[in-house]
Amino acid sequence: MMLNHYRVGQGEPLVLVHGVGSRWQVWEPVIERLSQSFDVIAVDLPGFGGSAPLPENTVANLVDALAEFLTEQGIERPHLAGNSMGGYIVLELAARGLARSVTAYSPIAFWNTPGRVWCQQALARAKNLATLLHPVVRPLLGNVVGRSAFMGLVLGKPWAVSAQVAVDTTEGLLGAAGFDRALASFTQVRLPDPKPLADLPVTIAWGNRDILLTYATQSRRARDFLPGARHETLRGSGHTPFYDDPEGCARLLLDQLEQERRR
Repeated sequence: MMLNHYRVGQGEPLVLVHGVGSRWQVWEPVIERLSQSFDVIAVDLPGFGGSAPLPENTVANLVDALAEFLTEQGIERPHLAGNSMGGYIVLELAARGLARSVTAYSPIAFWNTPGRVWCQQALARAKNLATLLHPVVRPLLGNVVGRSAFMGLVLGKPWAVSAQVAVDTTEGLLGAAGFDRALASFTQVRLPDPKPLADLPVTIAWGNRDILLTYATQSRRARDFLPGARHETLRGSGHTPFYDDPEGCARLLLDQLEQERRR
């Protein structure tokens, strides 16, 4: 399946997978650093960014679509990294034997039922609010107070991003044709088989300011579910940490590369 993607750099392949309502550009704060060591492929999942939606844009179908894309592109067992929904997707692909290593930033599915419902409702409300305020979104996000209020659900330091990043992120959400169906399908998401992951370098990273997939509870469940993985806390970061701590996020992936090479 053809997916819109951005590719740069040289080295072992590294596929970057965004979360629900996002697009490949969320990785821009770390791509230049990573491209010095990896052949970086940042994808738009079906129904997001520049990729057309699937007839049924569920998380399960997104996993299959990305696996098909990797096969078509001749990308064999790349390093995989994902955020949120993308974090779950890369863990699932790794459990299928399709990865050299996997790094998941605040992956979904480590919730209990109230945590999952909160995530779904919070994101749905965020989209509804963005739709309502769309006519005034540019001036609203042009000041620090507006950015802090509007972007605080996913960023630990929303005041620190530029107005253009905030506007582009909002426009990406509003333009995501696959958002509603993917978000609804969170109800059916189940954690992947942990046994194949035990044989891979796996890193799970969580921002300690993550309020969407709450750090205190869900990172603990991740540790319990994958005790052999490396579990890292990104201090001062929110749910989507690449703008909050690009150096820390890139370092985890570069460390993962070195760990895989030592195996």
